[in-house]
Amino acid sequence: MANREVSEVRVDGKKITCPVCDHDQFWTRRTLMNTRGASFFSFDWLNRDALNKICDNCGYVFWFYRQHLDE
Repeated sequence: MANREVSEVRVDGKKITCPVCDHDQFWTRRTLMNTRGASFFSFDWLNRDALNKICDNCGYVFWFYRQHLDE
């Protein structure tokens, strides 16, 4: 993805770095957190989503369910 925006990420005021490669630049995506019940009844749209921060260097993915990011 050539046009993704990368930036530093802070959680409750603390800057995070990638635990794999120690890089500090991440890009963002949202991912649907599927549950068995909602999927079984084709109600996937009722599932909550998570915010992902992906390391721009190695691709390690952080998952954030609650919004504590300083954006």
